[in-house]
Amino acid sequence: MSGGASRPPDLKADRARAFELVTVSRETAERLDRFVALLLDWQQRMNLIAPSTEGTIWTRHVADSLQLIRLAPGARVWVDLGSGGGFPGAVIACALMEVPGAHVHLVERSTKKAAFLREAIRATAVPATVHAMRIEDFVENAPETFDVVTARALAPLPELLAMAYPLLKRGTLGLFPKGQDVGSELTAAAKCWKLETNLSPSRTDPKGQIVVVRGIEPTSQKPRKKTRSSKPQIQKGRPR
Repeated sequence: MSGGASRPPDLKADRARAFELVTVSRETAERLDRFVALLLDWQQRMNLIAPSTEGTIWTRHVADSLQLIRLAPGARVWVDLGSGGGFPGAVIACALMEVPGAHVHLVERSTKKAAFLREAIRATAVPATVHAMRIEDFVENAPETFDVVTARALAPLPELLAMAYPLLKRGTLGLFPKGQDVGSELTAAAKCWKLETNLSPSRTDPKGQIVVVRGIEPTSQKPRKKTRSSKPQIQKGRPR
């Protein structure tokens, strides 16, 4: 980080608050401790999360990711699009360690972030695989069926649905955390998609909602897809 190393935040209170919001086993908590320590170490050299959220990493990122599991309690195989610093995919993998047959696929095109994710998987020994490739290439050629597809702070909902559609049309459940603009995003998405959705209130963000997509069909209006040169837009109100 420029300007010298910053003072590590005191995270004990934030960690305790996170585990009040989302309960995990002692073993899962220990794996998450290793993951968070590794992330904060790498954060000194590259931005894996917004610097303004380092002091609330447990509530803002870890608990925010863990809450998705309750919406798909029987899910075993997950895919996380645009995993970035490992939220929610690597955190979910930490929580599913003891679940037979569980596996999380982390899709991240940035080679530097993919390197961090591989090191995090090694350090925590969780059931996950990193795919250092474009999201479009992964979803078009995915060899298996997934129980859940998720993405956090990756793109506005209409664009996100276009990226995830090859998986969603197979019956994969979509779990997409959104911020305060979720209503306008759903309105925009309805122009391109016929959706079977419901909203689940976020446990970590009073203004947040999780969009649960159970069914999807394109309308007569062609859905907007990203071009090869375009970059994902970060949704308002939810820094990475």
